Amino acid sequence: MKNDTGLLFAYVLDGKGGGTRQDWKQVKKWHPEQGVLWMHLEYSNPDIQEWILKHSGLDEVTAEALIAEETRPRSMIGAYGLLLTLRGINPQPGSEPDDMVAVRLWSDGKRIITTRRRRLKSASEMSKSIDQGIGPCNAGEFVESLTDLMVEGMVDVIDNLSDRVDDLEEQVLTKESYELRPKIAELRQDAIGLRRYLAPQREAVARLFNEKLDWLNEMDRMRLRESADRTTRFVEDLDLARERAVVVQEELSSRLSEKMDRTMYVLSIVAAIFLPLGFLTGLLGINVGGIPGAEYSGSFLLFCIALILVVALQVWFFKRKNWM
Repeated sequence: MKNDTGLLFAYVLDGKGGGTRQDWKQVKKWHPEQGVLWMHLEYSNPDIQEWILKHSGLDEVTAEALIAEETRPRSMIGAYGLLLTLRGINPQPGSEPDDMVAVRLWSDGKRIITTRRRRLKSASEMSKSIDQGIGPCNAGEFVESLTDLMVEGMVDVIDNLSDRVDDLEEQVLTKESYELRPKIAELRQDAIGLRRYLAPQREAVARLFNEKLDWLNEMDRMRLRESADRTTRFVEDLDLARERAVVVQEELSSRLSEKMDRTMYVLSIVAAIFLPLGFLTGLLGINVGGIPGAEYSGSFLLFCIALILVVALQVWFFKRKNWM
């Protein structure tokens, strides 16, 4: 390893909730008797990739999984330990809800390696808790705590999505505007994007508490089960938000259609009323001889009265037919 740029931070856990920060020289000299070692690495760094592939002691499949560019949430138990991939909310300002950040974790109970490319809030919170002496005491608690932090970070996003659906439902009843359509489409897209990763993450976490790992105690399994249940509720909330968005879209389409029908109805009535008037005025406005009343000064007044009578007759007829 040439430098420490790819090592974000490393700790040796003291078994009491705290830990000692380590640099690369100390990491290389680490042995299991010192305590559980946690290394948080930036896998896009070339030196880190070389170390993981050639010097970490991991098998080829695990090593490649830790530096894979694209991956979906999953958990896998192998001969060398646990491989877990999770997705968390991107903490960067302006990021989309479905632009989730991946963290890859491997552990054999004595050593923990996590890798990421973009900043992960959950890992930073884990580091702070260890500095404060209230972090995980062992590898099992670490996996459970990291999973819980990843799930906890999604609460605000899911709640915000539900609030957006509530606002759209209210606006549909008042605005009836075409401007609501892109908002509904955006909401549905966010819900689908989040569910794309949360659904497999639910399965990955749920699988963990059934795996036979010596370093996962019963309390860790119970907490993992709780995280899996919360993730399941999130998936259900996303499904509900998406279904509500569909109902909102249908209601908006129905209201806009009714509004258009009313408009077309009024235009049809106006056109029907003015159609005979236009015919009569056009007929008497032709520039040929023999137009009745051309020599009589009161012809225009009589013609206007006749037009008014025609309109009155039409209105009476439309009302009798219940067209108005």
